[in-house]
Amino acid sequence: MSSPQAPRPATLSARPEPVGIDLARTALVVVDMQNAFMSPGGLFDNSDLPIAGAQAVIEPARRLLDGIRRAGLPVVYLKMSYNADLSNAGGPDSPNWHKETGMVLMRKHPEDWGRYVTEGTWDEQVVGELAPLPGEPVVRKQRYSGFAGTSLDHVLKTLGVRYVLYMGGATNICVETTLMDGFFLDYWPILVEDACFSQCPPVAVEGAVWNVENLFGWVSTIDDVLGAVATTP
Repeated sequence: MSSPQAPRPATLSARPEPVGIDLARTALVVVDMQNAFMSPGGLFDNSDLPIAGAQAVIEPARRLLDGIRRAGLPVVYLKMSYNADLSNAGGPDSPNWHKETGMVLMRKHPEDWGRYVTEGTWDEQVVGELAPLPGEPVVRKQRYSGFAGTSLDHVLKTLGVRYVLYMGGATNICVETTLMDGFFLDYWPILVEDACFSQCPPVAVEGAVWNVENLFGWVSTIDDVLGAVATTP
């Protein structure tokens, strides 16, 4: 656990109602903003999945990152990242082996084995515009949820975090499942809706946002988050 900081209370405009948070115990979690899902030539692009929405969110997301860092809040990164030998992908007995997009593409094209969302590859890297700064934790994950089999809970507890802002993609897959798992661990989840992206049908995204707003947390915006962090010392 990090050394206690003086409380920095703030009220964040959100849906379904404003939420009181302590900025001294708040972190931004950046979910899977990687070349795989956002860049031409990455996993999604080569799987004929649209990346225009992901590309469009890069600059707004960078504005959020800059404001969060100026306010002194910690930033924690998640990224899909298999071992080079895929020993943590689950194997043929795992549903992940058959459903996760990277595994599906690599199984269809054995010549690309280890090319996508695999440690050390370009595809696995966070896009350059949103890259982590030195000292910002980067947690590798091999399932949609950032809490499944990872050190994320330990990282957040070490930082003294109670309130978690989420940005990244996909809204209704890795962001939503991570947020839900965080809810079960008593983190206060806040989805920064316009700093997220998805290649899925709008109805799927709308359902995910509804779930957060009504059942699992709060939904806010980049401008509202930046306004809240800028008004406290």
